Amino acid sequence: MKLSSLIADAVRELAGAGVASPEVDAREIAASLLGVAPLMVRFTEPYDGFESDYAAAIARRATREPLQHITGTAQFGPHELSVGPGVFVPRPETEVLAEWGAQLLADATSNPPTAIDLGTGSGALAVYLKSRVPAARVVGVDKQEQALAYARRNGEGVEFHKGDMTDPELLTELSGTVDVIVANPPYVPETPDLDPEVYFDPHEAVFSGADGMEAIRGLVPVAKRLLKPGGRIGIEHDDSTSELVQECLKADGGFTDVQAMQDLTGRSRFVVASKLPICPQPPTTV
Repeated sequence: MKLSSLIADAVRELAGAGVASPEVDAREIAASLLGVAPLMVRFTEPYDGFESDYAAAIARRATREPLQHITGTAQFGPHELSVGPGVFVPRPETEVLAEWGAQLLADATSNPPTAIDLGTGSGALAVYLKSRVPAARVVGVDKQEQALAYARRNGEGVEFHKGDMTDPELLTELSGTVDVIVANPPYVPETPDLDPEVYFDPHEAVFSGADGMEAIRGLVPVAKRLLKPGGRIGIEHDDSTSELVQECLKADGGFTDVQAMQDLTGRSRFVVASKLPICPQPPTTV
């Protein structure tokens, strides 16, 4: 069959399976197999065996396995990251948090400026920060070895550390020295009602208790200890929990300037805050 006919059949199969963007996905999968950009697919001659390889890949996507697991890559800003089963696939909305953190890191006066990515997964945020501020020390933290294997593949120059973002002893050697913390923790309330693709991500990277707040509640005191006075934190959260995250940071007592930040669609998707500065001690009187 001609390549155009194979793609047309694939589009129909994916549409029937409820895939949200069947045309895009059918072409992306073909491009990945052919080793070309999607716009070049129509000008590329299929190799021997392409038809069966393509059919198998489309069948995987029709089960709602994420496109990125099939192609093996995910785009995050200007970076093409290696991903697959066992690691959370970064979402485009997180790029807003990445740029927020990069701008703060670029303006930091520490030598070198230091950033931590809590729950680094594929390393997306850490890679973005390091690429924007090459002189910075950037540390990515994740407790899953399988995720860290992808992160190390993606993040040349980034330090990756196996650890739990809620561990009170995490990175104690950096206590009080960190300029910027970015966190894309598990934050989805436990539910069976999401798009099927979500359930292909590691459960522990997506869900965080009945209200989606378990990991966030645990990481706030850790972040307070790690940040220098005036250091900044940005936390991604579920659509429904902006107020809860703000309350969590305010209740801790160690943060100021707690604010909601929107993603590119105008939804409250992040909460940002500053660690309280050290107040000068009043002069002693004799």
